[in-house]
This record gives sequence, structure tokens and C-alpha cells, in this order.
Amino acid sequence: MTRPLTRGRKLALYATLGCALALSTCSPRPSALQRVFATEHLRVAMVESPTTCYNAAAGATGFDCELLTGLAKRFGVALDLHFVDSAAAALDLLNEGRVDIAAGGIAIDNSATTPLRFTSPLENVALQLVSRADAATPTSLDKVDGEIQVVAGSGADSLLQQLSERYPKLRWSATSELSEEDLLDAVADGEVEYTIASSTLVALEQRYYPTLRAALDLTAPAPVGWALRGDADKALFRATQDYVDKLGTAELARISDRYFGHVIDFDYQGVARFAEDVSRRLPRYREQFRTAAQRYGLDWRVLAAVGYQESHWDPDAISRTGVRGLMMLTEDTASELDVLDRQDAAQSIAGGARYLAQILKALPPEIVEPDRTWMALAAYNQGIAHLEDARQLAAMHGGDPNRWLDVRNTLPLLSRPQWFKQTRAGYARGREAVNFVGNVRNYYDILSWLGSNGTSASPASIASIANEPSPKSSGARRSALAAGGAR
Repeated sequence: MTRPLTRGRKLALYATLGCALALSTCSPRPSALQRVFATEHLRVAMVESPTTCYNAAAGATGFDCELLTGLAKRFGVALDLHFVDSAAAALDLLNEGRVDIAAGGIAIDNSATTPLRFTSPLENVALQLVSRADAATPTSLDKVDGEIQVVAGSGADSLLQQLSERYPKLRWSATSELSEEDLLDAVADGEVEYTIASSTLVALEQRYYPTLRAALDLTAPAPVGWALRGDADKALFRATQDYVDKLGTAELARISDRYFGHVIDFDYQGVARFAEDVSRRLPRYREQFRTAAQRYGLDWRVLAAVGYQESHWDPDAISRTGVRGLMMLTEDTASELDVLDRQDAAQSIAGGARYLAQILKALPPEIVEPDRTWMALAAYNQGIAHLEDARQLAAMHGGDPNRWLDVRNTLPLLSRPQWFKQTRAGYARGREAVNFVGNVRNYYDILSWLGSNGTSASPASIASIANEPSPKSSGARRSALAAGGAR
């Protein structure tokens, strides 16, 4: 964990840098790091996206925002975000000296000709050609029968400019009016034939639009990071890189998992059915979810997502092992929760809410949100004793038993004799718990994105999963698409 710079340490560093500058020039200019300390603001040009950072109801949220908030906290300054539409726009602000850092999926360029400095990689992403699932799948770019539309100044725009000589018949256009997300929405709606987007964003959007398909991987996964100016002033870069180094690859992976881990292996074909059931079935039980969640301090959408994963909101559901009801309670658990009729929807929902609240309360206090909620969900599925076994295995493997990413990696070991024989509770279908948590998180995301209104309260709210921005209207997209410049 990195320590914030105290005022004394900042002033000492400021003085040291000032002395160094005084030795090299008669009229020294403050360094970028000195300016950050003096103004108490870290200025960042951010490419706005669900995969990087965006403005939500609760403020700026996302993977890059969480990391940059930590950097600003370490410096002891405020984070000043300037949202832009493309990497090119972010780098322009950086080169003009209007910001200190350019961030948000910026491809790392360590060539000798670049005027910039880049941090070590924060993640790796690929660029994918995206079409509708019902369209013919091209086997290469020269087989693309239609126009590709991309964001002007984006990595996709640069890639197509490079590829245009090799594929002279390629038809494409760039727009400055729409984002990558808007173009993916337009492809899903049939308004655009093809677009190019980052693999992470494609995976996120496929949960809401199962008609989207990654037709071609145009690049291998490549590193992205933060860019800083490459002039003689190295102090800010070194301080920023030191922060990234101290985070370490393990912590970066954990933060990434909070935003993207549950997207992997999601059943995209089930999205359409879920959306239909939200409209057809959920209205019957929404108020019951809200009432039960409010009583036990839960987010009703989390509770509803659990109910859907358990039974698809079917109060008459019965498993092969005799677990039954909308929240799939065992007979013993139902008895402990005073649920007299497991197939009564209201009783089942109230019982499930009470059970989840009990698990959350029983977890050790050192497990904090959002990991606390995800571990509680795993315990809801497999029992708290098996969760504790997985936490112990995580510690045995050098992981952090209070981090969901590490526990998620050890839960599947509970089905292997060489591992479950070392545990107290024994055998468990740990991989099932991992899938359970991932699906619940995805259903929660979709409920939020669909605009369902409800209340959420601590301690069980999933604080780090904010509502996805709603897509623009088709009319607005058509006007913006018409303004795109053809290539």
C-alpha cells in the first residue's frame, strides 16, 4: 500500500527539486510535480468510457478513476478530470501543457520517436472488428462487405489509416460525434454495419446487446497505460511510476477484477431471456424485493439478481436436491429463518434477504466492500464454512483471504481431493460458487443499466458497480453518423 505524501515531505521534495533546478538555470521554472503540489490539483485528460472512467450519478467512476484517485491521494491533492472523446484529444491536451497526465486506454508507445513517457502497463486490450451476430462473418479485412465506422482520433482510426494501404478496397469513416459505446449500440440496432472497439468494451456491451459479435481480432492484446510529457522534467513521471510500482501487479489485477472480472464466461445468450423476464416476471415481485432489502439493509437489485440466478424468479422452482422456492432455500435454512412455506414468494424473498444479511454480518470485519458482498454471495451459494475453507486455501497459496479475486481462484480447489481433504468442511462445488457470483454481478449490472429505480443502503450495496450510462437515442445517433467523414 502506498503512503500519502505529508505536507512536510512534499515541501522537502519541493525544496530539493527547486535547488536542483537552480543549479541548472538562472531562472528556473517550476517542475510539473512542483506545480501539482503548489496548485494542489492533479490534472488528467480522461478518455470517457465504461472501461476507463465516466460520470455516473455518484460521480466519476471506473477502473482508471479508482487508480488515479489513489495517485492524487498519495500526492495529497485533488483529482481534476477533463473528459475527452478520444486518445488523440487526450494527448493533445497533454502536449499543450493543459493537463499533467493523459489516461483512459492509451496505447503505450515506447518507440524512440515518441515525445511522451508512459507508465508501465495497467492492462492489456485488443482491438476487435464488431458486427451483428446475424451478419456474415468476414474471415479477414479484405472480406469485409460494408463500411466500418470508428471514433475519430481513436486507436481504431489510427489502425485503419495504417491498414488502408494493405486493404485499398476497405471502406471506413470516422466520426467525432459518437463514442465507441455509441457505435457499438448503433451496430446492435442495425444502424452501422461494422465498428472497431476495445475487447474489454465489447465484452461489457455484449451483456446488454447479445446481437453484437466480435467478428475479428485485429490486434493482439497490447498494453495500455498513462502518458506524461517527455520533456526534461522527470519528477512527476517518476512519482507516478513509483505509485504504479508500489501498487504491484497483484493489486492491479484485483482492481481490474472489480470492474471486469464478472464479465468473463458470461452466458450472452441468456441476456435476451433475462431482459424479457425483467419485463414479464420482475414486476410481480419488485416491491417484495424492495421491502425485504430495505428491512435488512440490502440493495434490492442484488437481492433480485440472486433470485433470478436461483430460480429465474419462479416461486415454484424445485432443484434435484429438494431445494425450492424463488430464493432456493433448503428445508433446514428455511426453518431457521422462520419461512413456513418456501414456495410462497414473499416468504422466500424475505428469508433470502435475512439469510444474506446474516452472512454479511458474520464475515470478518477486515473484508471490506465490494469484496464483502461478493464473498457473501459465494457463501449464500455454498455455505459460509466452505467460504472459510477457500479463504484459508487462498492464504496457503500466498493470496489475500480478504480479497475476492484470490478467494475466487481457490474456490474451485474445494472439489479436488488433494485440497478439500485439508479443509474442515470438505468437498464443495467451488466452481459453481464462482459462476454464481459472476452471474449475480452481471444481472445486477443489467438491472442498474435498464434504469430500474430502487434504494440501496450499506453495508450490502455493491458500491463499485455504478449504473452504466444509457445509450443515446437512435435519432441522435443517426444525426451524428451522418456527420462522419468518409475515408
